[in-house]
Amino acid sequence: MSLDAAREAWRDWLKSERRLASHTLVAYEHDVASFLGFMTTYLGAPPTLDSLATLKPAEFRAWLAERAREGMARTSTSRAFSSVRSFFRFLDKRGFAHNASIGAIQTPKLPRSVPKALSEGDMEEMLDSAPEQERAAWIDLRDNAVLLLLYGAGLRIGEALGLTKATVEELLRAGRDTLTVTGKGNKTRLVPLLPQALEALRTYRDACPFMAALAPRDAFFLGARGGALDPAIVQKRVRDIRNSLGLPDSVTPHALRHSFATHLLGAGGDLRTIQELLGHASLSTTQRYTDVDSARLAAVYRAAHPRAKG
Repeated sequence: MSLDAAREAWRDWLKSERRLASHTLVAYEHDVASFLGFMTTYLGAPPTLDSLATLKPAEFRAWLAERAREGMARTSTSRAFSSVRSFFRFLDKRGFAHNASIGAIQTPKLPRSVPKALSEGDMEEMLDSAPEQERAAWIDLRDNAVLLLLYGAGLRIGEALGLTKATVEELLRAGRDTLTVTGKGNKTRLVPLLPQALEALRTYRDACPFMAALAPRDAFFLGARGGALDPAIVQKRVRDIRNSLGLPDSVTPHALRHSFATHLLGAGGDLRTIQELLGHASLSTTQRYTDVDSARLAAVYRAAHPRAKG
């Protein structure tokens, strides 16, 4: 088998078996293409499956060192190395090529990223921020509903904007307070909704002038002209609110999701439950939130532990 045929088989496997999102698939392909391009220069000829099987640790490290010299961020290099390692594991599993050397290479270490959450007071101010005077009232109702889904249910912005008319109509008609969300990797999860979020969805639906003309599978959240709402519009709205309130630049739509998790943890929520609500595949991802509210956790510890009361 040629290297090109092996890459095509790998792409098909990522798409059908791993069910990667399209943008993730493109990133994987770009990373491996970049690696193979480097090896073409390094080896003096385009690599083959046989030459990939004989690569030594020094050659993998030369690629990593070249990325460092080019000023690539460690996060980018870590992701690229994961893509390349995935490709080599696929080659090994399918019997196309076996290379033990890549197992000797450690993933570039990354600084521990701690989510930047808002305080509960700042979050309340954001949700209560005054509507914009120059816009139609239904647009402010739409933005309020979106923000309540991000903070009140911990949805990613793509998950919120991916809701269809049929999904929300069924939710409101049935009187349920749980929403089925499809997240990363096409994984579904159940998310409870606050009464305020349900009311916000209903109010926006009733006020939106384009709602009646939508087909069931059309996007529920719409832009000013009736098309699907662009994430950039939500990002701009959050940016405008944070500027009006004097909040830091770290306040983004995703920070509302971080705030959802942090505030649940601070109120005594357990990590496993929060993991399920967020749709994290790994508990280690959710554990980042234990660093966010360490002061409150320490206070709870001192107040609750029997030996701390003496």
